[in-house]
Amino acid sequence: MPRYELALILKQMQRPETAAALRRTVGTLMERGALVRDLENLGERRLPYRMTKHNQRHSRGTYFLVDFYAAPSILTGFMDHLHRDVDVVRPTVLKKDTHVPHRNCCGPQNVVSKLDDDVLQRVG
Repeated sequence: MPRYELALILKQMQRPETAAALRRTVGTLMERGALVRDLENLGERRLPYRMTKHNQRHSRGTYFLVDFYAAPSILTGFMDHLHRDVDVVRPTVLKKDTHVPHRNCCGPQNVVSKLDDDVLQRVG
């Protein structure tokens, strides 16, 4: 099963209502056969712009990240479920890479190791 990440914005609610909406969302994922790896609460923040969902205008929301494995066939039905949920302001599902190569990367790790090699050659 591929690995996915659900970026979820819930409307601003009291803590018990937020917990219930999150429990409902994760429960729906698991009922459809997904394996939830991690859940991260990113906290309550101002939205980048006012969003209208289910005839309500939202300027603040609570952000969550849900890391999970699931069959691709369940995603369409799951997203339909989230779009109908009145507590969800914005759901976004992204496919995550399962393996990120470190050797062929041109990121900071590779640059630092090349710099260390150059310094060692000069000193030694």
